[in-house]
Amino acid sequence: MSTLLRLVSVEAGYRDLVAVRDVSLEVRAGEVVALIGSNGAGKTTTLRAISGLLPVRRGRVELDGDRIDGRPSSAIVGRGIAHVPEGRQLFPTLTVRENLELGSRDRRGRASALEDVFALFPRLRERERQPAGTLSGGEQQMCAIGRGLMAQPRLLLLDEPSLGLAPVMVKLIFETLQAINTRGTTILLVEQNVPRALALAHRGYVLENGRIVLDGPRETLQQSPHIRQAYLGL
Repeated sequence: MSTLLRLVSVEAGYRDLVAVRDVSLEVRAGEVVALIGSNGAGKTTTLRAISGLLPVRRGRVELDGDRIDGRPSSAIVGRGIAHVPEGRQLFPTLTVRENLELGSRDRRGRASALEDVFALFPRLRERERQPAGTLSGGEQQMCAIGRGLMAQPRLLLLDEPSLGLAPVMVKLIFETLQAINTRGTTILLVEQNVPRALALAHRGYVLENGRIVLDGPRETLQQSPHIRQAYLGL
């Protein structure tokens, strides 16, 4: 598989705080790659640096071998990267359909993209005229993921999609992510539910205190003594 996304020695942060330093990773086309770590490890910062929401201070971010760091986030979306942020961040007074349509970049392809999202999430079709703020937490997460998919991305960045959800909804969300990947969308997943993340991912990286400390195929990470003790409670 060819490399779709590559980070090389990336440093990023907020004002005087360096949140991640010397982070290098790659995501190959068609993969699900998990980025795991505890709260404050720098996972969200890494995604924000990729999508242009946070400047890269050192290093570089490449898509298909071309540098995209330093470009505005709108241009990065135009290159095929969609970012589903932690906490959903929907517009609560807008309807489900209106929230989804805000994710579309192409008016001509909007109707077909909307049908694709409704096929993945039938519950959103049932609630398309309902204000997003009245949805359950799981339904809001469906809407947030659907909004990202409306851009028809090649690479989907997902930040904590299971956060605050009931187990039955977590199961449904991860089954849908599997379907999204099977259709051909590459996924970089930030997730604190480590067993779920590793069960879905092909490979993973462990981020601690702003640095990558471990990486490898899913099976290697699942059997790692460090992962089993620190993140699986074994």
